[in-house]
Amino acid sequence: MLKVRRIELLAPAKNLECGIEAINHGADAVYIGAPKFSARAAAGNTLDDIKALAEYAHLYRAKVYVALNTILSDKELKDAEKLIWQLYSEAKIDALIIQDMGITMLNLPPIALHASTQMDNRGIEKVRFLEKAGFQQIVLARELTIDEISEIASQVKTPLEVFVHGALCVCYSGQCYLSEALSGRSANKGSCAQYCRLPYTLVDADGEEIMAKKHFLSMKDFNLSESLEDLLEAGVTSLKIEGRLKDVSYVKNVVAYYRQR
Repeated sequence: MLKVRRIELLAPAKNLECGIEAINHGADAVYIGAPKFSARAAAGNTLDDIKALAEYAHLYRAKVYVALNTILSDKELKDAEKLIWQLYSEAKIDALIIQDMGITMLNLPPIALHASTQMDNRGIEKVRFLEKAGFQQIVLARELTIDEISEIASQVKTPLEVFVHGALCVCYSGQCYLSEALSGRSANKGSCAQYCRLPYTLVDADGEEIMAKKHFLSMKDFNLSESLEDLLEAGVTSLKIEGRLKDVSYVKNVVAYYRQR
């Protein structure tokens, strides 16, 4: 017998055009970068564009989640608080995706908070903590197995979101400091230099070259399109497609494919 269950297909939006096309091709919700404080600094959007996307999405009962998911410095808190109020009262977004728990201490509007994968949500203790803190959706770490997801889902009531398609990082989500160490560009501030995507030469202890110009740290993209039922059975609610730097043709095709699945 078929189960009645909530299933959300969540799509990335580099910009307003991508967001609209994601909805046109079957997304139940889209996530888009805030004007600043987004983990993809190159994919920030204006308040007006986010407002336009929310207005369009709500016509089709779709939702808009805004990523404001970098670590904030003390001097950025007031600007972040002001921006959150604008996103809530002017743009009418449905939820805010955050990494920095300091945001929960600000004077916030009654907006839904989603716990970003940048929080490194890979254990039941962390997920329980976030549930008690009032988060209304939790994005699990990409490193988890089906069994680990099922174990977490069995012990919490908060909707769980997982990545099902797109790029992977060789490091744990929210725990990579390679870019910061090598170039001063922090992944937790939205400016990852993506050193894991570069070619490297492997040498042994004696300096002998073993392999040259190979992408040793660059992982293959994710594709869980054949495992959606397993994820849903494990207790997942939201199926998330990675790609806030992807162009509109990618978004349209991937979203349409997963909607068919």
